[in-house]
Amino acid sequence: MPVLLRLLSFAWPHKRRVVLAWVCVSGASVFVILTPQIIRFAIDRGVRFEGGVALGSTRTLLIAALCILGAAVARGLFAWGQTYLAEWVSQRAAYDIRNAIYDRLQRLSYAYHDKAQTGQIMSRATVDVESVRIYISMGVLRLLYVVIVLVAVFILMLVTNWKLALVAWAFMPVVALRSIWMTTSLHPIWLKIQELQGRLGTVLQENLSGMRVVKAFSREAYESEKFGREAHELFTNAYASTRIQAFNTPLLAGLWMLSMVATGWVGAREITGGALSYGELTSFMFYLTMLQMPVRSLGWIVILFARARSSGQRVYEILDAESAVKEKAGAIELGEPKGYVRFEEVSFAYDAISPVLRGVSLEARPGEMVALLGPTGSGKTTVVNLLPRFYDVTEGRITIDGVDIREMTLASLRRCFGIVQQDVFLFTSTVRENIAYGAVNATQEQIEEAARAARIHDFIMSLPEGYDTWVGERGITLSGGQKQRVAIARTLLMDPKVLVFDDSTSSVDTETEYLIQQALGELMKGRTTFVIAQRLRTVKAADQILVLQDGRIVERGRHEELIRRDGLYRRIYDLELRDQEEALERVRRGELREAASSSAESEGVKG
Repeated sequence: MPVLLRLLSFAWPHKRRVVLAWVCVSGASVFVILTPQIIRFAIDRGVRFEGGVALGSTRTLLIAALCILGAAVARGLFAWGQTYLAEWVSQRAAYDIRNAIYDRLQRLSYAYHDKAQTGQIMSRATVDVESVRIYISMGVLRLLYVVIVLVAVFILMLVTNWKLALVAWAFMPVVALRSIWMTTSLHPIWLKIQELQGRLGTVLQENLSGMRVVKAFSREAYESEKFGREAHELFTNAYASTRIQAFNTPLLAGLWMLSMVATGWVGAREITGGALSYGELTSFMFYLTMLQMPVRSLGWIVILFARARSSGQRVYEILDAESAVKEKAGAIELGEPKGYVRFEEVSFAYDAISPVLRGVSLEARPGEMVALLGPTGSGKTTVVNLLPRFYDVTEGRITIDGVDIREMTLASLRRCFGIVQQDVFLFTSTVRENIAYGAVNATQEQIEEAARAARIHDFIMSLPEGYDTWVGERGITLSGGQKQRVAIARTLLMDPKVLVFDDSTSSVDTETEYLIQQALGELMKGRTTFVIAQRLRTVKAADQILVLQDGRIVERGRHEELIRRDGLYRRIYDLELRDQEEALERVRRGELREAASSSAESEGVKG
């Protein structure tokens, strides 16, 4: 019940329409109940026979017919108002819930998204929200309608003939209890179905996202089998729920027919004894027919409530999720930072038993470039993820210009960072909109300037529609190097004070990397820059190199001094960087020979 009541809070902001909807429900209920009474009046007063003589009145029948027509019109108007208002309120509530979910997901930290499954989240934002919408639209208002009709009709039946009322109602508890039992049995199955729909969505989403990997490894058959297993389990549970409903629906209909037969038989005897009129028996039968759906819908309403409860629990798992990174009350706005960054004995762990960083201390002054090197899993990416508080440190602190970053608002902190991540993500949009994603008010000239700096402008202009060219999902229509240069342009357009390049030139060729480094050389002036680099040119340009191993800084210094030590950096250089240096040396020799040849030719011409 607490979950169901909490869900109603999304309808509360629209309470005026909710009240109007209840008025419409009440009005429709009144005219539904009134119609059998008009029919009773028409039969008892307009169609009467005594001693074989017709004593009815055509005028009475005409009045009754007009009353029935008026009641039908009034009921229709109230029903229209009920349907319209209920749908408006429920759709608005669903709109608010989806926005609340989306907004919450935007504000949760990396730690939440590391564990969350995309398919499950999508299922909660679609299937579960729809269940809540139906609960608000049909469940709550329908319950009010059922209560009004059942109470009013029961009173009218008792007033008319209490014996016949007891006979008519004798079967109703059986029908109601059977309906409730059926829906109670269906609740765990529906909960399982909702979970399976999320799992199926996860499998489908992963398959579509990794389609190229699937085809590259010829795993189509395996993926089809995996999807088939999930789909079969979903089918099994859906079939089980259908089987329960297929057995109980005709059973409930049969029980109701028995109640009508019993009511007709007892009613005929009451008429014979003079205790009941033809019109009263007719109204009884109409009421029984009318009550069939409200009584049987008790079970259906229980289904709506049960599904809404389970869906509400899944929705509130997101809405109530606490972010591991929280903005401190009274946090300060970071103004124009200088970019002086310090790590003071920083330690970090994703969980209690898996430390990633241990006692890391470093200092980066404005205008300096810090290169991070180390084997896979040494903690390089974690270092740069801690800077904008994607995660919070476990121990120690990080400061910018001497202020702990936990004292700053998240928005102002992250505005001072320009980040190009290793896994570049582009939106399904135009090239222009992807570059201007972080600076939506940027002019075309500013966008082009950033693109030139990232050495991607010429390529963009070669596209059919230039900057208005659409890139595919996740930028699939661009190469890895092109995507990274667009991402670099997007970052540079923000004009940040601290630059973070997470292996951002690893997917570009040597020539492109050289051009990017030329541009970045000017842009890094006056900016603190952190680079996770695997290119020798980047390492040599760094003001300080930090070599990490097992979450600790084991070496620090410039290239020349580190190369003289027989440490981890020297081993990394021998294994990964020496070949690059030899290649660059060959290129330089080739350039020198070409320059000498050109000079000789020039001298010959002059002679």
